[in-house]
Amino acid sequence: MERFEGNIVNIFDNSIFYGEIMVKDDRIFQINRISETNPNSLYFLPGFVDAHVHIESAMIVPAQFGRMAVVHGTIGTVSDPHEIANVLGVEGIKYMIESGKTIPFKFCFGAPSCVPATNFETSGATIDSKEIESLIKDKDIGYLAEMMNFPGVINKDSEVLEKILIAKKYNKPIDGHAPGLIGETAEHYFSAGISTDHECFTYEEAEEKLKLGIKVLIREGSAAKNFEALIPLAKKYSQLMMFCSDDKHPDDLAIGHINLLVKRAVQNNIDVFDAIRMASLNPVRHYDLKIGLLREGEWADFIEVNNLEEFKVLKTFINGKKVAENGNSLIENLSPKLINNFNTNKISLADLSYPFKKETKSINVIKVNDGQLVTDKLILKLPINFEYNTIEKMLKDNEISKLVVFNRYQTALPAIAFVKGFKIKIGAIASSVAHDSHNIIAVGADDESILEAINLIIREKGGISAVSEKKMGILKLPIAGLMSDKDGYEVANDYTQIDKFSKEVIGCELKSPFMSLSFMALLVIPSLKLSDKGLFDGNKFEFINLEN
Repeated sequence: MERFEGNIVNIFDNSIFYGEIMVKDDRIFQINRISETNPNSLYFLPGFVDAHVHIESAMIVPAQFGRMAVVHGTIGTVSDPHEIANVLGVEGIKYMIESGKTIPFKFCFGAPSCVPATNFETSGATIDSKEIESLIKDKDIGYLAEMMNFPGVINKDSEVLEKILIAKKYNKPIDGHAPGLIGETAEHYFSAGISTDHECFTYEEAEEKLKLGIKVLIREGSAAKNFEALIPLAKKYSQLMMFCSDDKHPDDLAIGHINLLVKRAVQNNIDVFDAIRMASLNPVRHYDLKIGLLREGEWADFIEVNNLEEFKVLKTFINGKKVAENGNSLIENLSPKLINNFNTNKISLADLSYPFKKETKSINVIKVNDGQLVTDKLILKLPINFEYNTIEKMLKDNEISKLVVFNRYQTALPAIAFVKGFKIKIGAIASSVAHDSHNIIAVGADDESILEAINLIIREKGGISAVSEKKMGILKLPIAGLMSDKDGYEVANDYTQIDKFSKEVIGCELKSPFMSLSFMALLVIPSLKLSDKGLFDGNKFEFINLEN
């Protein structure tokens, strides 16, 4: 039996006392109170849970993700394998589950409800209601993952409703995905049995959903950052709120995880017990996670921190096993197997040319909002009787770049649009991580650079690339074109270098250029996006012309 002594945080009665924790095998055998709080001692509290994350966005397999996350006191995740499912279907989901089982970390994987997310893009797989039932009844699947097809729910699409009914049949939670949805439309959507939403980006939207009894997740990822807008709601609605990252790049994961959100919550005058519950108790209860909460008889899942202001994680324990200490992961570094779906030929320069019509009066342009997944629709007026050879200069003068999405599953011509906000001065960046179908997406200042960036990814069958006039580089992602087979910290370092290159050499001014790029193909988020089939209006949920 092992013994741990320090200040113990009890999130069930809002007490803190100096005591001892007795651990036998994988359980907490006994907790004994010794005295009042000792300000000179460390603190024990329940471990943290990321309530919604796509592990693939960290560009590492689940085993590597868990290996890095435990350093920050994370002991479990509610993980939607939606990304790999769009590439490889059920085979990809099983790959993620098996990777997770190789380490002492508590993954809860969901059954992706929307594969493909829409019928307006080409994906690598389809998961219908029959496959959803096969997944949902599996003990390794904990919930029905985010229902992005809110028009299908509202319009009572039979296949969409069948997936929801299956989750209800097996008594498993249903995650929501309803950015900007309010009023009667939101009520209709959530009345189907959907119980969460991680896509709120304004205080007013989130409060309206909270009043409906919906669990709202405060998201702070590498691209989408909603913490500042939503955290004030925790003063009144903390029992209905959780923390999540949704999509987190490896360099950010190396720095911190849910621990940083708990710290910031306390700094924003959220009660410390409420903040800890949002990071532990709330997701554990909602998803029925097999995670202990620092009580006798439960799994010995807990963390040791320096104090309740900084939340610097000193040690992490899962099932009584120490898995991290003083910033170092104690989980074994395992090499993953490779799995992929990549079948396209190199693109040509001629394919990237866009034939503007002489009668064109204006073009629809995607406007990126840094730190948000939501984009705006801009209309750029063209001069009367414009000359084709002046278009490129006019676009550059307006800080507008060419955006390309290229089908990676079969030979096809690329889709082309224009985007404002990347502010690329020279060169191009590209990625085979392009939500949700993960075709190749690229943005650049000139066609030659875009061509090179895309063909680098095709050559390696997956990756993120950056090209300038004198230099090029690629972070290879051979697993489904989404994840590396390398050590997580090595991937984080490689990503830091290519991210730096995209900013300092290429000139992109966004906080997370590659993450923002990957969401330019996410059709289920308004308002204007690009799929491999064309320019898409997410408000009207239909294709629109690039030219007016």
